[in-house]
Amino acid sequence: MFMSSQSPTDLPRIIVRLVRGLPATDGAGVRLNRVIGTESMPQVDPFLMLDEIRSEDPKAYIAGFPAHPHRGFETITYVLAGRLRHSDSKGHHGSIGPGEVQWMTAARGIVHSEIPEQNGGLMQGFQLWLNLPASEKMLEAKYRDIAAVDIPAVIFGTTEVKLLAGQYHGLKGPINSPTTQPFIADVKLGSDGEITLPISEEHQGFIYVFEGGVAVDRTLVNRGQAGVIGAGNTLTLTAGEDGARALVVTGKPLNEPVARHGPFVMNTQQEIKQAFDDYQNGLFI
Repeated sequence: MFMSSQSPTDLPRIIVRLVRGLPATDGAGVRLNRVIGTESMPQVDPFLMLDEIRSEDPKAYIAGFPAHPHRGFETITYVLAGRLRHSDSKGHHGSIGPGEVQWMTAARGIVHSEIPEQNGGLMQGFQLWLNLPASEKMLEAKYRDIAAVDIPAVIFGTTEVKLLAGQYHGLKGPINSPTTQPFIADVKLGSDGEITLPISEEHQGFIYVFEGGVAVDRTLVNRGQAGVIGAGNTLTLTAGEDGARALVVTGKPLNEPVARHGPFVMNTQQEIKQAFDDYQNGLFI
């Protein structure tokens, strides 16, 4: 068991709302679990959506996500099992496999596709949408593939923290969005494991449990559930005897109006209309 030392000024965060993901279909028929981005939980500012794909049935994922546009936000795709091939209208292409990430800043506009490279077996992973502030929505689009070896990890016995974004124990994750300052960690806890993570008081966020169950204070978050966290500056996760694994996702809220329609996220409906016009006029290149 590991727990960071706490000081008298620590303010432990609690779970203020539990959310269970809902079955959804996206792309060309990919079946997934939509956790954030539903009618009951449209966002946790600055995060707009979290989808989980987990299936051994190729019919549930094989068609993938053919070419489609985005504007106004960032996508973070994290693969746990299987492989995804991707390409976009900027001429980028590649693939990501277990433990790897594609971080794409759609900004002013990009058209991309994500297609599984396998015909069977387990496909598992997540896609997180991170909003951009109004001042950055019309910057140039960019992307980065991040290899598993470039994601730092902190290990305490049977507890492991993979740091996709943010800082922890002197390490820094490879994803860095300066305005929202995300902290994104894949936390694996062994039997009865416990860990306390420092979380900026400015941040909002949630945990999503995808193996086992995690207790935060007196609230149990089970597999397939997200727990929205309240105010404070520390987050303590405690696993049961079977261990657990969870994403911890926090960021600095933008507190800006959100107008969204399908693949576009802007600040006003007029900007959404402009996004559709620009896409139809071939300007997403």
